[in-house]
Amino acid sequence: MQEETNVQESLIHPEEKTIETRFNTPKNYTRIPLEATHFGTYLRNLPLKSFNSPVKYFDGREKPNNNVYISVVDMEIGTRDLQQCADAVMRLRGEFLFEQKRLNDIHFNFLSDGKPRYFKKYANGDHSYKKFRKYMNYIFAYANTASLRLELTRVVDIKDIQVGDVFIQKGNPFGHAIIVVDVAKNEQGEKIFMLAQSYMPAQETQILVNRQNSQLSPWYKAEKGELHTPEWTFESSDLRRFKE
Repeated sequence: MQEETNVQESLIHPEEKTIETRFNTPKNYTRIPLEATHFGTYLRNLPLKSFNSPVKYFDGREKPNNNVYISVVDMEIGTRDLQQCADAVMRLRGEFLFEQKRLNDIHFNFLSDGKPRYFKKYANGDHSYKKFRKYMNYIFAYANTASLRLELTRVVDIKDIQVGDVFIQKGNPFGHAIIVVDVAKNEQGEKIFMLAQSYMPAQETQILVNRQNSQLSPWYKAEKGELHTPEWTFESSDLRRFKE
C-alpha cells in the first residue's frame, strides 16, 4: 500500500508549476534573494509536473511514493539507466550553464583519471541542444558520486548553505548525491532548505519530503550533524559547492 505524502498544506500551491511558486516558505522565513543569473535562480524556476504526478523510471515504470517525494521536475531523462543521483546533479548544472550560454564552463571530471571533459571539445562546433544532451549521457557513463565529490568545493559550515549546493557521499560500492534547490532564512539568520534527487535505477528528479518534521516539510533545517532524507542519511560535513 502506498503511503500518503505528509506535508503542510499551507506551504503548497498545487496548481503552480515551479519550485518557487508551488512552495511557500514557513511563517517568519523568507527566501534568500538571488541574482537572475545565479544557479539558484535557475533551480527555483525548474518546471514541475502536475501535483501528485508519480516519478517515472527511465523505462516508464512508476516509482511508488511511500512518503519520499512531493513533486516531480518536468525534464526528460532519456530511456537508458544513466541519469541516477550524481548524474541528475550534473544535468541540472549543465542545463543551467547551457541556458546561460556559458559553454566554456560546461565540463565534468571522469572517474578514471579525474580529468575534465569539456562540452566545447566534445561538440566539435555543434553547439545544439541535441549535442549537449549526447554530451551529458557521455558524462553520465563515466562520472559518478566519487568523481563529482572530488570536483566540488567543501562548504565548511552548513549555516553558509546556498541554493545549488550538493550533499554528496562517495560510498562503497555506491554513494548518493542530492541538490539544494531552495534556501530561506528568518530574522535570526537561521536557514532552511529544500532538496531534490534522482536515485537508482535512473529516475525523474524529485522534490523530497522531510519525514523528520512534517510541520516544516518539504523544508529542512540547516543544522550541524546528521541529515535524514527519505532514502539516505548524510552528514552536514558532506555539503559541497560548484566552483564559479
